[in-house]
Amino acid sequence: MPIELWQGLLIPFAGTTLGAACVFYMRNHLGAVLQRGLTGFAAGVMVAASIWSLLLPAMERAADMGKWAFVPAVIGFWLGVLFLLGLDRLIPHLHRGSSEAEGMKSSLGRTTMLTLAVALHNLPEGMAVGAVYGGWLYGDSGITLSGALALSLGIAIQNFPEGAIISMPLKAEGFSKPRSFLYGMLSGAVEPVGALLTIFMAGMIVPLLPYALSFAAGAMIYVVVEELIPEMSVGKHSNVGTILFAVGFSLMMTLDVALG
Repeated sequence: MPIELWQGLLIPFAGTTLGAACVFYMRNHLGAVLQRGLTGFAAGVMVAASIWSLLLPAMERAADMGKWAFVPAVIGFWLGVLFLLGLDRLIPHLHRGSSEAEGMKSSLGRTTMLTLAVALHNLPEGMAVGAVYGGWLYGDSGITLSGALALSLGIAIQNFPEGAIISMPLKAEGFSKPRSFLYGMLSGAVEPVGALLTIFMAGMIVPLLPYALSFAAGAMIYVVVEELIPEMSVGKHSNVGTILFAVGFSLMMTLDVALG
């Protein structure tokens, strides 16, 4: 595989790792308002990426269908939503700030289930990067390397606070710094794995790329609506999350248009 591909796949993981490393040089835990703001920022990036990097390109790929060009995007979108809904019901996980685990009954510890919740969140992001890079790798003329890099950078930027959101609270709960960092880093390891699997699938079904792009968009939107928006809106000063959502959305939109 070309070096540009490996760089694109590892950039988002690097963002999570650097964020998790905050545990080594930040003394205090993340405050509730800051966590809401960072969650809102991540949600904004994901929504903008779903639209500009995934859904619009999916419809452009299906332009030869005329007025029915929306069909692959709608079908893929719903498949992505249902896929994440299924994982949400199957995989035991615990959202930050919640006392009740979701998914199948399990004896897993709280820390493991918190990490699984973020990993479940990160999987669609890896799939999104994989779908775009897969289109570039297999010669889709509508997907440029700079456009794929824009998505990878956008995901990496929003992964930075996510890594910190995992590692910093663990340190506050009494975990050692190295262990807190490890859990934060592992939460993002699913992204390059999901990206590679998506690229492999894209190579076998290049004509279905519009479905793959919109599938990733549906999965990302599911995570935003089911997890991030409730977390950024809870408690007082929820407008911080809303404002940072707009910042993240604007940043991702700018990256995609400027570099794409």
